[in-house]
Amino acid sequence: MKRKRKERPQRPRGIRPESLMMSFGYRPEWSEGAVKPPVFQTSTFAFRTAEEGKEYFSYAYGLKERDPARPMGLIYSRLNNPDLDILEHRLNLWDEAEASAVFASGMAAISTSFLALVGIGEAIVFTRPVYGGTDYLLEHILPDLGIPTREIAAGAEPEVFEEICRELEEAGTPCKLIFVETPANPTTVLTDIAATTDVAHRFGALCAVDNTLLGPLYQQPLAHGADLVLYSATKYLGGHSDVVAGVALGSEELIERVKLYRTILGSMLDPHSAWLLLRSLETAKLRMTCARKNAERIARWLAAHPKVARVYFPGLLEARRQKEIYEAQCSGPGALMSFELANAGEPEAFQFLNAVRLMKLAVSLGGTESLVEHPASMTHADVPADEQAAIGITPGMVRLSVGIEHPDDLIDALDEALEQVGVELDQPEATPV
Repeated sequence: MKRKRKERPQRPRGIRPESLMMSFGYRPEWSEGAVKPPVFQTSTFAFRTAEEGKEYFSYAYGLKERDPARPMGLIYSRLNNPDLDILEHRLNLWDEAEASAVFASGMAAISTSFLALVGIGEAIVFTRPVYGGTDYLLEHILPDLGIPTREIAAGAEPEVFEEICRELEEAGTPCKLIFVETPANPTTVLTDIAATTDVAHRFGALCAVDNTLLGPLYQQPLAHGADLVLYSATKYLGGHSDVVAGVALGSEELIERVKLYRTILGSMLDPHSAWLLLRSLETAKLRMTCARKNAERIARWLAAHPKVARVYFPGLLEARRQKEIYEAQCSGPGALMSFELANAGEPEAFQFLNAVRLMKLAVSLGGTESLVEHPASMTHADVPADEQAAIGITPGMVRLSVGIEHPDDLIDALDEALEQVGVELDQPEATPV
């Protein structure tokens, strides 16, 4: 007797994602009544019949068209696994995506997606600054593989993207993908997703957005026309600094191609990490809301401090165009910011970082704990100094990922550390007598 295959779960009408994170895509009767899905720590899955095995493999390798309403049968954990399937169903809800694919890291999601969607002789246009690993991939590895790349300053207007795309087209290396990280890391500069996507589509290209810094709670790129959304799920989606993972979301057609490359490249997430992410998604809104409220208060406090020259935070925008973009595509500022110490360079930044307590001196972001780091010498160390200066990364810049501690304790810790920094403060001009 042939086993009945589970139908793809349908999202109940009128129920919000934070409620569905507790149960969507899983029923206790599937696993001996367990309220939470177990970890399916297995490499392979048994078929009921040889015919079933043939059918599953024909779907897995694109040899036969599959009914998109039915989930793929289980074969091998490099292709699919129940924990990954449940996780992908729940991730779809936040971004209202047709499909998603989870990966062993954020960089695995980005690199696999790029290789799946862009061919040799086709170009990628990207905004800068971006995360340091992404920058290295775009600046060094992809060009060596025959995929040219061109950078554009984060926040650039559509005309700039259009000019670069036209130049690439005339050079015989047409743009196939525009990649945007917004807000940019670490300057938090915003780029207009809808306008950039419009340019991409007019040149026959796709638009992909790294949405890690705001997460699906405060920005939903697919709703603004983007074709692909990418996350380092290590950050806010995971939220506990105990798992490394990545996600790509988009249309069924696009994700099917990305998943094929994921299968062959072996960049699949493991079942235990998927289980940890399922746990984390249940509290994502609570964690991100608390961190965002803390960050808003801390950013205002830093902006008023005499030893802080500037705070980079979407909640403290001054430029009119940046405010317009924020109001059009963001519903909150997130919890990551950078700030420049007044009249400071690397020595003063290091004084601050070595003096700060309570917060951990570590890279990454989006965890329950607050983290501080020095972008110029750490996360963006591979970017040459002159290029760092051009994209707004200075030796006196510190990046702060705000966690869910009590905000008064965080402010006290920042205040004490700033007191240890020996910088010359600008004196106000004397008032004529």
